[in-house]
Amino acid sequence: MDVSALTFLALALPFAAALVAPALTRLFGQNAAWVLALAPATIFLHFLRFLPDVASGEIVTGGYAWIPSFNVSFSWLIDGLSLTFVLLISGIGALIILYSGGYLKGHPQQGRFFSFILMFMGSMQGLVVSDSFLMLFVFWELTSITSFLLIGFDHGREAARRAALQALVVTGGGGLLLLAGLLILWNVSGVTQLSLLLSFGSELKESPFYLAALLLVLGGAFTKSAQFPFHFWLPNAMEAPTPVSAYLHSATMVKAGVYLLMRLNPMLGGTPEWQLLLPLFGVATLVIGAALAVRETDLKLMLAYTTVASLGLLVMLIGLGSPHAVEAAALYLVAHALFKGALFMVAGILDHETGSRDLSRLGGLRSAMPLTFAVALAAALSMGGLPPFFGFLAKEELYAAFATFDLRSVLFAMLTLLGNALMFAAAFAVALKPFLGPRVSTPKHAHEAPLLLWIGPAVLALDGLCAALMSGFAHRLISSPTASAIAGEARTVAITLAPHVGLPLVLSALTVALGVVFYVHLARLRAAMTAILFDIGWGPDRGFDQFMRGLVRFSVALTRRLQGGRLDVYMTVTFALVALVLLVMPFRYGEFPRAPFFSADVPAHELAIMAIAVAGLFAVVAASDRLTAIVSLGIQGFAVAMIYLLYGAPDLSFTQFMIETLSVVVLALVMTRLQLSPADHRPPPEKLRDAAIALGCGLGFGLFLLRVTAVPFDNTLTAFFNLYSKSIAHGANVVNVIIVDFRATDTLGEIAVVMTTGLAILALVRLRAGSLQRAAVAELVADESGAEERA
Repeated sequence: MDVSALTFLALALPFAAALVAPALTRLFGQNAAWVLALAPATIFLHFLRFLPDVASGEIVTGGYAWIPSFNVSFSWLIDGLSLTFVLLISGIGALIILYSGGYLKGHPQQGRFFSFILMFMGSMQGLVVSDSFLMLFVFWELTSITSFLLIGFDHGREAARRAALQALVVTGGGGLLLLAGLLILWNVSGVTQLSLLLSFGSELKESPFYLAALLLVLGGAFTKSAQFPFHFWLPNAMEAPTPVSAYLHSATMVKAGVYLLMRLNPMLGGTPEWQLLLPLFGVATLVIGAALAVRETDLKLMLAYTTVASLGLLVMLIGLGSPHAVEAAALYLVAHALFKGALFMVAGILDHETGSRDLSRLGGLRSAMPLTFAVALAAALSMGGLPPFFGFLAKEELYAAFATFDLRSVLFAMLTLLGNALMFAAAFAVALKPFLGPRVSTPKHAHEAPLLLWIGPAVLALDGLCAALMSGFAHRLISSPTASAIAGEARTVAITLAPHVGLPLVLSALTVALGVVFYVHLARLRAAMTAILFDIGWGPDRGFDQFMRGLVRFSVALTRRLQGGRLDVYMTVTFALVALVLLVMPFRYGEFPRAPFFSADVPAHELAIMAIAVAGLFAVVAASDRLTAIVSLGIQGFAVAMIYLLYGAPDLSFTQFMIETLSVVVLALVMTRLQLSPADHRPPPEKLRDAAIALGCGLGFGLFLLRVTAVPFDNTLTAFFNLYSKSIAHGANVVNVIIVDFRATDTLGEIAVVMTTGLAILALVRLRAGSLQRAAVAELVADESGAEERA
């Protein structure tokens, strides 16, 4: 099997595993995790084969034509950036599946959870390897939908439902902005694939639509990656089970926006707008996220806000765009995935084994959970940027990006230092406070976690150590190809455990020193942040609720205005618009039919039929009651049926006769059961208005038909159906063949509508009959009870 077919199967494998996950869980229980983890492990091994080629500078593309007429394909692009992402998604995904098996052991909906997280994995995997614009957007929205299912997994709690809806609204709305941005890029460049868009960088930047495309793309990326002021949805997403949080924050959806910005950096980056908006919003998100993290005592919330800060740091680095900034972004992308995934799983272990994840209710667990403590400490060292872990390399390269002494660099360096120091304190608060100090009584007896729970964080923490110790190997296969893809040109990452000398080393030392100060005074810092937020009062999270309430109120008011519930108003507006379209547009474009409208040699019998139709019209208008009007209306239908018959369409004429007869009979039967006033109580102005609309529609349709019949007849379809009705469909009646064969789907839809209507009528009839029967029984029982009482 060729590479393209294997890659397609790899993209489809998570969705296939999601289909069988519930059955496997029913069969094997939590041990189904070992079987299901084979799917992401297989994907990881498949894409691992591309490492040597990508490391040597190759870009692997492939795919299949999806909609050839619109130049839309199901295609993928595998370079350093997408390969790094897909290896993180599949590798960490396999560990998360195992972790979920232990964390949700005995949960009645564990199979459903496995299905959701595998679909989420497949969606994110498809997103990062997508080359086609449409494929990218489809998978982008699939990540929003599947994350909605995961965040709201515990749907019995209102907080989980609210968080899921909030995430879907924010990220789904951003997805629509991204779609508009991609359409602009398509319109400007004329290509629908990212690999081809790379050569249109100068055209895009010089286009008058550049700013609009940039703002729309940033709208999609900022909402997905929780940039300020859209950061509020990400901490609320902690209502999801911890395996979701660990996966969401380390390798998947929250980095989708960062991935998009990295992917589009060669095409849209380097402009003043790019270098202003991304660093500004990125550093604001960094500082705000880190400050909010130290306010929390819930381990998951602390880590969630540090993820917000880390995403802001990545966005800032992408916006700065200098060689060191790009290399730091590539390093921090991998380092963050490793240490954040490990720390989230540690938080889940503490919650699972002690019954609490509140820092104020944890302490002294080092002896009871030594392995968990070691993993937590290793991950925190990497997050704090200390050697010998991969996070140290990322931090050193980050500060090398601020080696210049201009005002802009100094300002961003100081804010970055503050954000990193706050994250340092949060990291060691998670890693040290639950394990050191005196033993605190916990809701559950604390003990070490089982294999399924600790294997994931242990592997990630060990990876962070090995990647730093073997940095040359890691850079050659991962860091350098990733940085090259972000920059759009060859880049070589060479940072080692030997720190940069000079200003980067000074900034690094200041970060550690300030971080230690923040850690020591964490309680005071938490109190100060709480007081500041109390004084501010309003926040984006509350603003979201206000926006949703306002949207609902506006929708209700608009609906009441436009949909008042009166059928006569709906019909008046509809037919008035029809008349305007039929009369105004032909006049505007000079498409009215030219005289003469009628031939002078019309046969007498045709004139007689038309006269009958006109007489029926006057009979309807002059009828004194509705029943007479309905019967008179049948004259119109019969006259039209006669015209069909005269012009050689007996089957259509027969159908018209039947429809008119049934319509008159049914309407007459209905009218006899309704209490309707025989007189028309409309005031004269309404009568004139309705008459004008009716005349306008009639005149418009008449002129439209005259104009259509004046066009030379195109018999292409006639010739096609005459040619192929017998040879392909084996039918001599062309009309029947068209309905049954050539328009079979349309006919099937019509049959389905009729069947659904019939079933609805049958249900209503049975409901009515049942109600009458129950009423009769109740009346009989009441009569018998009354008789007994009287007796």
